[in-house]
Amino acid sequence: MTLTIYGCHRSRAARNVWLANELGISFKQVPVIQAYRLADPDAPGAPLHTRSPEFLKVNPNGHIPSIDDDGFVLHESLAINLYLARKHGGPVAPKNVQEEGLAAMWALWAATECETHALNLTYHLAAYPPEKRDPAIVAAALAALPAPFAVLDKALAEGGGYVMGGRFTVSDINVAEIIRYAKPAAQLFDAAPNVKAWLEACHARPAFKAMWAAREAEAA
Repeated sequence: MTLTIYGCHRSRAARNVWLANELGISFKQVPVIQAYRLADPDAPGAPLHTRSPEFLKVNPNGHIPSIDDDGFVLHESLAINLYLARKHGGPVAPKNVQEEGLAAMWALWAATECETHALNLTYHLAAYPPEKRDPAIVAAALAALPAPFAVLDKALAEGGGYVMGGRFTVSDINVAEIIRYAKPAAQLFDAAPNVKAWLEACHARPAFKAMWAAREAEAA
């Protein structure tokens, strides 16, 4: 049986690679790149990208990541992680139906409450060149994120430093990979010390470090 992850490390596929590393499962990675990162996606010899006909046969939405797990195709990085954890089990997986509900809740919470604003901080404080940065977008993100950061900070304090179950689980990966985008705004983490310590602990894990080393080795 073969797991194939479609997507480059510099994408949400990083979440799936991190979890696969934690689970100790082997996988093949097909480095599909985002079409918007290419000057001319239609140029002869362009790398495989999200609008390539070959990839659109896998995911007609034209987004990464996707997986093919021995013929079962699934999209959406957070859902992929919940599926892989459920399939392979172990301590990172939900241990009962209540934890399955919590894992789904935290994935949706991170995606809806945090991701857009956190990504805007990455783009407009770090990734974009200065001429493309918008202070109004930064201000909106900095106004929106303290409340969910406080929610997460309290949950971590009550959960022994973890998102759910008093142990490191798939929920820590799913939430951490979204909260990571807000790192350019250090003031958010200074105001939420449990979040800061938790994210540092997540990033100290060997499975994360292996994924991040592969990401750093990948073309920007």
